[in-house]
Amino acid sequence: MQFSFLAGNLALDFVATIASRDTVAEEKLVTAADLAEWLVLSGAVGEPPVVSGSEFDRAIALRETIYGALRERTAGRAPSDRAVAAINSAAAVATPVPVLSDGAVVSRGSADAALALIARASQQALTDDRLRFCDGADCTRPFIDSSRGGSRRWCGMSGCGDRAKAAAYRRRLAVRG
Repeated sequence: MQFSFLAGNLALDFVATIASRDTVAEEKLVTAADLAEWLVLSGAVGEPPVVSGSEFDRAIALRETIYGALRERTAGRAPSDRAVAAINSAAAVATPVPVLSDGAVVSRGSADAALALIARASQQALTDDRLRFCDGADCTRPFIDSSRGGSRRWCGMSGCGDRAKAAAYRRRLAVRG
């Protein structure tokens, strides 16, 4: 499975495991093994946890709760009490433990421990005034706008930003010619 990590925030990258939610809604976490792989690639854990069916279901439910809360926040509304309670509950679980192993530090923990890291990252994102959603035509990826002027519009230049700039260039050419 191909995952991308553009947001600089674990929760925002987790939410982006469904691409183009408003159009094709490409699900990237189809199985528990996909979740285990994502957790390692994201850096939440250093070794893939065994993910049970109920842990997988909790992860998907948490992802959708976070997504809804992020949408509410960027629309200028407070997330629902239910969403806040679910995020806080997930964040209260003990996080993965760093372990020195073969000369390297590796984080070990269950899927629920990794989800606690994601929930904590979502708490930070939900309180950051720089939280935005990409302006890409069919992109639904959130990000933290860390640009100097606070005017970033796209999740990344190598995808949505390039496509938007190319489309604007083609429009200018069509008007001239």
